[in-house]
Amino acid sequence: MSKLRLAVVDDHALFRAGLINLLQESPDFEVVGDAGDGRAALEMIERTHPAVILLDVNMPGMGGVETVRALRSQPSTRDCKILMLTISKSEEDLFGAIQAGADGYLLKNAEPDELQRAIHNIHQGLSVLSPQVTRQVLGALHSGTNVREPILSEREMEVLRCLAQGNTTLQTAKTLVISENTVKTHVRHILEKLNAANRAEAVSKALQMGLLTTKE
Repeated sequence: MSKLRLAVVDDHALFRAGLINLLQESPDFEVVGDAGDGRAALEMIERTHPAVILLDVNMPGMGGVETVRALRSQPSTRDCKILMLTISKSEEDLFGAIQAGADGYLLKNAEPDELQRAIHNIHQGLSVLSPQVTRQVLGALHSGTNVREPILSEREMEVLRCLAQGNTTLQTAKTLVISENTVKTHVRHILEKLNAANRAEAVSKALQMGLLTTKE
């Protein structure tokens, strides 16, 4: 029986190396690629075509949720299986990953056999949630809360409104009392999330999607 092809994406090199060693010890798995950030992961995944991707949520540059969105937007990677493997119990990360199209969400404190079962289940088309975060999802469902988080965070929406008003990076920084570098980071995330080439296109798409109104 052929081994299940895996890719590991995590910015912590020691954890990534240890996880790869653990997975390679199983006769069921073959790690065909690894990367330390989202952008490097996209190139690696296009090249190696893994069946299941183990992906961290919080990484510098392109984070895990943005990486999932990018993978789901490309025909060649749209159908790959994605298991978020993270320490984050944040509802924003959890629901953001689900909304983006992740197939599972598992915390890094999972036992090795639990991780292996999760990988097999993901590959078979099942969804996987770590027991520690399942209650959050069920609670949201029972309360009638939409588990789909907004595309943009509250701070990103504030930056977007400034862009819609024609503010420069410096003006936006002064308005929101944040640094210019922070503004640039938020703008980059906005462009990635809205798949926009520039600020004007981001504002235009936000208006089309109902994220902004003509009054803003």
